[in-house]
Amino acid sequence: MKSGAIQDALPEGAVARGRWRAQKPQEVKETFARLHEVHPDAHCELVHEGPFQLLVATVLSAQTTDVAVNRATPALFERFPTPEALAVARPQDVERIVGSLGFFRQKARSIISLAEALVREHAGQVPRTLEELVKLKGVGRKTANVVLGVAFGAPEGVVVDTHVQRISQRLGWTKRTEPEKIERDLCKILPQEDWDLTGHLLIFHGRRICFALKPRCAECGVNRLCPSAFRAENVGRKAGRKAVVKSSKAAKKRVKRAKKAPPRPRRR
Repeated sequence: MKSGAIQDALPEGAVARGRWRAQKPQEVKETFARLHEVHPDAHCELVHEGPFQLLVATVLSAQTTDVAVNRATPALFERFPTPEALAVARPQDVERIVGSLGFFRQKARSIISLAEALVREHAGQVPRTLEELVKLKGVGRKTANVVLGVAFGAPEGVVVDTHVQRISQRLGWTKRTEPEKIERDLCKILPQEDWDLTGHLLIFHGRRICFALKPRCAECGVNRLCPSAFRAENVGRKAGRKAVVKSSKAAKKRVKRAKKAPPRPRRR
């Protein structure tokens, strides 16, 4: 679609942008406040009771939807309600319960291992620091910050998942692509008391409005503030398979040309 056609389809007064631009501090503040108005109920959507269940559910949610995890965890926690119970579980028993989830065998081993560590090293309690949490099997910074923020109200950073990565780039809050670097950028521009809520707001927004392929910019409550509004699909997305293949073929052609080219004469 030509740019003129895109502009004609926009709501009155809207401007198609789509090029990355860093938001100014006041814009960040206004955008955060507006996102909170749009999603006043933003929260962790993993169903759980207590830190242990949240920790296990978050580990299981890697590369899997919260909806799928919420279907599997009731039976899991009914059978293994405590770290002590899960620590002595047989892997095949856990696998049968979480078998509908992606990478279920690896995840079953991870949650059994972390339960063993909780019993052995933490008296069956979930630790309250990121340093201790990331030592548990299957727990990275994202999972640790989910637990610290939701269960204990003391996040040590911002949760960065695929939604947070995409939307923080579109809003001009970061230009980074690596989760840890994105997290550092977000922690610099947002006050610590907002770190936990930031993750929930961006995840809610990503699941409901700011989709990867067809973001609903016309319905977005922050489209007047977003630097990428009405062309957001051009910002904050990983290259599709066709783009990757095309890039790979171009690289191979460059290598072939380089091999065929005559050697440059050496300077004396």
